Amino acid sequence: MIKQLQSLGRISIDTCISIGRSGLFLTQVLFRKPRIRRSFPLLVQELFSVGILSLPIILVAALFIGMVVALQGHNTLAKFGADAQLGQLLALSVVRELGPVVTALLFAGRAGSALTAEIGLMKTTEQLASMEMMAVDPLWRVIAPRFWAGLISMPILALIFNAVAIYGGSWVAIDWLGVTGGTFWSNMQAAVGFRVDIISGIIKSLVFGFVIIWTAVYQGYDCVPTAEGMSRATTRSVVYASLIVLGLDFVLTAMMLGDW
Repeated sequence: MIKQLQSLGRISIDTCISIGRSGLFLTQVLFRKPRIRRSFPLLVQELFSVGILSLPIILVAALFIGMVVALQGHNTLAKFGADAQLGQLLALSVVRELGPVVTALLFAGRAGSALTAEIGLMKTTEQLASMEMMAVDPLWRVIAPRFWAGLISMPILALIFNAVAIYGGSWVAIDWLGVTGGTFWSNMQAAVGFRVDIISGIIKSLVFGFVIIWTAVYQGYDCVPTAEGMSRATTRSVVYASLIVLGLDFVLTAMMLGDW
């Protein structure tokens, strides 16, 4: 019993230490003196790597998720004679929940893991240490461009996900299931509010992107400089980011619906 309590206490202390180190790391990244002229090319390069290269998986997933939501929604609504409300169901489901959450999970799996592995490899091969020896700040040269690129890319990817998912759902609903196009789009426009729904989804995607990119770059920067350490850091990056996203989704949804 004593050994179990000691082990639990050790884990708790290590967790608190890790959270504190990650907070200090984030503070150093956010409050670095900006070097706009020198940082802009690095930011553009990382925007391509983090954002553009994540588009294929986002587009494919959004298309099929929109189609599945339309099929499932029509099957349920038809039982109550309310299949005309399919556009409303599709838009609200995608814009409020599925868009930000699924995009965040895909972003964590694709871009987050890649960033952690890339930074971890640079630490393992002592590239970060070499930069410090040459008086080049690795937080400015390596971490900051990746951090801001991920933060910028996530909301844009979420909006693209929403648009493609709604298009895929409308194709299934109108061209396959025979829902009237005018009814589908008019009910959708009447149900979706810009401030309540779209802005809420953008806020969620910003928060999710912030957490994912923070977790990814910190795990890579703090990993043990071995092959095994880099592998564990990449796994932790995806797992931690995904769990935090799901937990924050509940908190943000409760706050935005006015229950808190």
